[in-house]
Amino acid sequence: MKTVIIKYNAGNIRSVMFALDRIGVEGIVTDDPEAIKSADKVIFPGVGEASTAMNYLKERNLDKLIKELKQPVLGICLGMQLMCKHSEENNTPCLGIFDVEVKRFTSPVDNLLKIPQIGWNNITGLYSTMFEHVPENSYMYFVHSYYAALAPDTVATANYVINYSAGLQKDNFYAVQFHPEKSATVGQKILENFLKL
Repeated sequence: MKTVIIKYNAGNIRSVMFALDRIGVEGIVTDDPEAIKSADKVIFPGVGEASTAMNYLKERNLDKLIKELKQPVLGICLGMQLMCKHSEENNTPCLGIFDVEVKRFTSPVDNLLKIPQIGWNNITGLYSTMFEHVPENSYMYFVHSYYAALAPDTVATANYVINYSAGLQKDNFYAVQFHPEKSATVGQKILENFLKL
């Protein structure tokens, strides 16, 4: 099985590589279109800023390529947000795979919750083969200031200031806001489920 991790100017690729290695899968990091198209599974990770990342994808025509992929694709964190139609982060048009707006958390009145959300939070309403054998209310590791709104493609929900999409799925496209590669055994199970699709 050929598993490709899309290379672009957004971090956390190394932690995804380590997570794949722990489950005995070798990941190939590349921005080569032919290598991406020929993969059995594609992982689209990311930590960073939306407009810079989208510019990198557009310069290499990866924005068009990603939308045309037919094999299972998993977006993680910024990767998930870029798969949505638009991000408030620097008013960035995104890939539009999911018809979802990405918005910035607004500080709650009591200021007890800090922006960005950093740390463990539970996910609920799990509805996808990606979450098979993942218990409801499992805790996952999040780091983000922006969130994807709830939508028909929502397959997992989290709450921080507001209820939002912790997971999205449409056709062969899967996405999670949290970091499965940093979420212990439950996160590993989600990666394993994705690789079995």
